[in-house]
Amino acid sequence: MEINATLIGQLITFAILVWFVMKYIWPPITKAMKERERKIAAGLEAAERSKRELAETEHKVIAMIQDAKREAQVLIDQAQKRSAEVIEEAKHTAKEEGQRIIDHAKDEIHREVNHAKEVLRKQLAGLAVAGAEKIIKRNLDVNVESALLDELVAEI
Repeated sequence: MEINATLIGQLITFAILVWFVMKYIWPPITKAMKERERKIAAGLEAAERSKRELAETEHKVIAMIQDAKREAQVLIDQAQKRSAEVIEEAKHTAKEEGQRIIDHAKDEIHREVNHAKEVLRKQLAGLAVAGAEKIIKRNLDVNVESALLDELVAEI
């Protein structure tokens, strides 16, 4: 193989091209590749960090939901307990009110019975006086009759 001027010219041109590429083109390409590599690494790291934060947040949310459920159950239990207390209080109040009404009715009945007895006593006294009047066939004086009625009522 002969080394001639064309081959040497091509070799020199290739060397100049390599030197030019190494001096002016290769550093920006290398710099761009390294920058891109850093961005990808930062993106991957951010994605991993986001995954961890998401997992932590999910755990926190689950814990908060469980706490809220427990608090809701406590409130429901308290409400049920309070409603049972209110029902018992209402029953007790109703029983007391019923007993008061019954006692009042008994007192009213007792007064009515006493009033009826008093009316019957007066009527009986009037009948007794009328019967006695018929028996003795004379009219008694009103004052005497009134005194006799009061005396009879007291005795009866």
